[in-house]
Amino acid sequence: MTNNLKTTPLCQACQAASGRMVDFHGWLLPVQFESIIAEHKAVREGAGMFDVSHMGQVLVEGKDAWAFLQYVNCNNIKNTPGAGTYSHMLTERGTIIDDLIAFCLTPEKFLVVVNAACREEDVAWLQKHAPRFNVRVTDVSDQYGMIAVQGPHAVEKLSRVLGDVNGVARFHITPVVFEGAHGYLTRTGYTGEDGAEVMLAPEATVKLWDALLKEGVKPCGLGARDVLRLEAGYLLNGQDADQSRTPYEANCGWVVKLAKEDFIGKPVLAEQKAKGVQQKLTAFRLSGAGVPRTGCKVFVNAQEAGTITSGTFSPLFKGIAVGYAQAGLAEGTAVEIEIHGRRIPAQVVKTPFYKNRV
Repeated sequence: MTNNLKTTPLCQACQAASGRMVDFHGWLLPVQFESIIAEHKAVREGAGMFDVSHMGQVLVEGKDAWAFLQYVNCNNIKNTPGAGTYSHMLTERGTIIDDLIAFCLTPEKFLVVVNAACREEDVAWLQKHAPRFNVRVTDVSDQYGMIAVQGPHAVEKLSRVLGDVNGVARFHITPVVFEGAHGYLTRTGYTGEDGAEVMLAPEATVKLWDALLKEGVKPCGLGARDVLRLEAGYLLNGQDADQSRTPYEANCGWVVKLAKEDFIGKPVLAEQKAKGVQQKLTAFRLSGAGVPRTGCKVFVNAQEAGTITSGTFSPLFKGIAVGYAQAGLAEGTAVEIEIHGRRIPAQVVKTPFYKNRV
């Protein structure tokens, strides 16, 4: 099986660190090293790092780079050099192709970070619409490895290796040089903690991983990452959001800027906002013992009302989940989640489950 999987520049380093490797959307990646709980603790209390080299990077360049990104995204893309914008790229039906971050390098050059599972589709979609604009779309993903360093001590650890990065504002990008390789550091992450993500040439990425290991940064896998991101209320594309759901249904209406002149999917979203949605991504916390998983049914007053899209055991909150349920369920509403044939009491809660101090 592993012979057909794509590998990252850090694959051997992860295996050397006793990473248990699994198939993740066609990539061979570590699901855990020591344990999910230990890695969760490292990120929430110290510093942990993740191999995220499978993520995609797309350069959008040209006179119309900003106008193009405005058109293919529902959020307002910032065009101030250094600034990043979280957004959704939509179909004409207003449904979510991918969630991404667009970083402005210059007003005519943007670096767009996309999800690994959607990379080829994203690039094809961008290239399909590019001819309307004076713009070039280039997939540069293979030029970079990528490490996410997360936790309250993450920036401190990175600064020892890369030089002081404290001055980089949250959700901003800055050029970095490490071991002679030029790349980028972004003050972003997928865990709800402070930290940064570093993109470098593959060989330099391996050297950065080794340097961070020497600084005591704990390697972390997909298992801890999924718990951390769910606690922080972040979507998992392809699971919590896909081309059957709109941003309003995914409880991300804040990324939709209907005041913009035009963007793909705008007419559908304008109508949906006016009429309201029938289902909405909703958060639940179990009152009883159990671990909710994808596909578990949600019941309200003994009537089936929705389905879990992501669920896990959280060391902070025990059983937590999100899923699509009837819109309008108020915080505190009593529900039941069916796990292995048993209906476990739970209640509707707000997201994020966890919010850090930054």
